[in-house]
Amino acid sequence: MQARKIIKRWLPPVVVESIGPLLGKTSRYSGNYPDWPAASEQASGYDDGLILEKVKQAMLEVKSGAAVYERDSVLFDHVEHSYPVLAGMLRAAAENGNHLSVLDFGGSLGSSFFQCRDFLSVVDDLRWGVVEQENFVRCGRDNLETGQLQFFYTIKECLQHMTPNAVLLSSVLQYIESPASVLGELMETDVPYIIVDRTPFSSATDDRITVQHVPPSIYPASYPCRIFSRQRFLELALDRYDVLAGFDSNDAGASAGGLEFTFSGMILRKR
Repeated sequence: MQARKIIKRWLPPVVVESIGPLLGKTSRYSGNYPDWPAASEQASGYDDGLILEKVKQAMLEVKSGAAVYERDSVLFDHVEHSYPVLAGMLRAAAENGNHLSVLDFGGSLGSSFFQCRDFLSVVDDLRWGVVEQENFVRCGRDNLETGQLQFFYTIKECLQHMTPNAVLLSSVLQYIESPASVLGELMETDVPYIIVDRTPFSSATDDRITVQHVPPSIYPASYPCRIFSRQRFLELALDRYDVLAGFDSNDAGASAGGLEFTFSGMILRKR
């Protein structure tokens, strides 16, 4: 594991992309499509039930204490903390009487909640609402929901049960056909903090729509993925929010059809 991280850190993304299968569980990206439907036609899709079951079993091991951390259905023996994400959440809590209410959009079965909960144990009152696809919500409610962790079908439903002072968008916006609409809906809530993490950005002037191929060792899948133009994304975000901080995510950089990009994040604060 450590050797793979070192190799990925020092090799150019285009080289990492070409030897990714030799490094282990590395996605690859292909194509430059004119729109989302065109990319969808070239994606094989995946078995939702299979993926959900893998994530469910992994999360139940984390919940029971048999495993420490889960990401993308893969179990780890240690937590890979995103300290900038934690810093943003702790600041949101500090400005709200040490109370933290998180709307975790696209949060799977609560992976980020279990990742962050030990650090956030100093918060007097923690509530975490995951907004997800219908099958994930049903599974979460049946197997993982607690007094702190809840699951909701829509942003609107989540807002009916809690008043978030932080939104988490971790590895989700790139898989949405209209991310600007989702981001706009979240900004309309006037939530004080929006925290973006594990999101692909490039220095190009336009977004790139490509297809991400997930290694079969994780689960068989390929699906449309958007590589954001950092410039265009900031123009959208800065309409109502300021960038309090930017940071690199734990994921290594990659390449899509010659376009190099990195995974990074930012903490946005409402003006």
